Amino acid sequence: MTSAVATDPITEILKRAKTIAVVGLSDSPLRPSHGVAAYLQTQGYRIIPVNPQIQTSLGEKAYPSLLDVPEKIDIVDIFRRPEFVEEVVDQAIQLKIPTVWMQEEIVHENAAQKARQANCRVAGHLPPSLRSAPAVVGPPCPGPRGAGPASAEH
Repeated sequence: MTSAVATDPITEILKRAKTIAVVGLSDSPLRPSHGVAAYLQTQGYRIIPVNPQIQTSLGEKAYPSLLDVPEKIDIVDIFRRPEFVEEVVDQAIQLKIPTVWMQEEIVHENAAQKARQANCRVAGHLPPSLRSAPAVVGPPCPGPRGAGPASAEH
């Protein structure tokens, strides 16, 4: 008798990911976005700050929006107030980013549903290594930016 090993979906997403765009990343070490991004960076992920109000964060060049990032993004991690989430999700769908990750208290159900309808994974909450287990729904977005191995505060 064989048994299947249950795998946490966010763990699988993070295993395949290499580049995480953090929308709303602050350059202040006191902000939650900075702490999460710094931790992810220490775990080997390439962090791309997305915030029109800063030039750099964590040693990386910041971009004003996802649409300005010139490279492949595997996960978009959102640290914006709920009223700004839908615009970020629209950009993620346009770029075919396979996973949209909404942090605690930043969930926007309409935006999450829109992402799911576009076949994007939607994650909520911090991963187990940071805080609590997330909820993940749906397959990765198809297309060139989401294909292959995965290469709030203002």
